[in-house]
Amino acid sequence: MKIHEDNALGALGSAIGKGLLAGLAATAAMTLSQTIEMKITRRESSDAPVKVVEDVADAKPSAPEDKQKLSQEIHWAYGTAWGIARGLIGLTGLKGVPATLVHFGAVWGTALVMLPKHGAAKPIDEQEPKAIAIDVLHHGVYAVAAGLVYEALDAGSRRERKLNKLAGNLKSLIKRFK
Repeated sequence: MKIHEDNALGALGSAIGKGLLAGLAATAAMTLSQTIEMKITRRESSDAPVKVVEDVADAKPSAPEDKQKLSQEIHWAYGTAWGIARGLIGLTGLKGVPATLVHFGAVWGTALVMLPKHGAAKPIDEQEPKAIAIDVLHHGVYAVAAGLVYEALDAGSRRERKLNKLAGNLKSLIKRFK
């Protein structure tokens, strides 16, 4: 059985899988970034994930001491799931810094709308510049890590090999005319 070379569903599945792995790695990087920042600034951890879930799904931790655990579970699931968006961006052919900027804009832009809507954060125009900078930093760490991991996983894709082969052929052709 020969698999068709331009298998759209296979490419979609591959992009989603790579995106999930990239999202997981990016969530780990963001969590590390937040942990370091919280130690430096002595900031308490956020309960924003729990606030959103309480508002959206009317779900609450079974006990107050479970709030932080639930918040972490939501943080990891949400961050990992956002990797799918990175995979879909990769399917468009966008790569590198432009793809990372699009992903950053989608992730941070969603947070800027969703968190205030559900009472989990102040609107950006009511936040202190330091808080905005910290938020940009952490979301930037997430987007850069997701981009690096996704690109590393996607580097050996059939599409990438075809583009590299085409580029090599063009270089050979140019050399002939020099």
